[in-house]
Amino acid sequence: MFDVYGTLFISGSGDIGMARDHGGRRDLLETLLRRNRVNMSPEQMQAGFSAMVGILHQQMKNQGVDVPEVAYDRIWASLLPGLDPEAIHEFAVAYELIVNPVYPMPNLDVLLAGCRKRKLTMGIISNAQFFTPLLFQWFLGGAPESIGFDPGLLFYSYQYGVAKPSPVFFGAAVAALEERGVGAGEVLYIGNDMLNDIYAAQQAGFQTALFAGDARSLRLREDRKTCEAASPDLVLTDLSQLLDHV
Repeated sequence: MFDVYGTLFISGSGDIGMARDHGGRRDLLETLLRRNRVNMSPEQMQAGFSAMVGILHQQMKNQGVDVPEVAYDRIWASLLPGLDPEAIHEFAVAYELIVNPVYPMPNLDVLLAGCRKRKLTMGIISNAQFFTPLLFQWFLGGAPESIGFDPGLLFYSYQYGVAKPSPVFFGAAVAALEERGVGAGEVLYIGNDMLNDIYAAQQAGFQTALFAGDARSLRLREDRKTCEAASPDLVLTDLSQLLDHV
């Protein structure tokens, strides 16, 4: 079972949902807004988006959700009521490509080919949005289901309304695996974050591998007491190294 951002794919911001510095991309954002006839500045757009996320997160926390997740396309739809659903999706994808460029991690193709050759069951547990599966299509030539991932073991946070490191989110994956006769202790979870990935996966009963191959995305969380007792079973600096252990 894999994390996506910072593990399988290099993320410009280090993760999905992180605060973004528009830096030298403001002109691209202005072009995006003009093309869609949106009468606001990039700063106004980002402020509105962040405010809406904060409001929805608080509402969900008030309802008892421990680590809320929202669907980005629904937020954009509320901020850009003049666009139809298809245009909203196109806008959301374009915005993400501008503020958070993503690339395959080195040797990702080698890793996936090796797992397929070994006939290993592969799945995903990741903070994600509707456009996350498209990364596999764009860079690897096929949807996750067509390149070796089990379609019943794809857990994207936006679909569940809850994000890592929530035990509720990991619990959904544990239940699906148990239905396949796979115990949690038989599963290796690979991620780049000591809290969201290693600690949370160990609490679910998984074996764990910390991916430390990208300095931008590596999250050791040394300031979090909950992570003090967490220790990965493996530490990887290159995805292909995983094939030596499975």
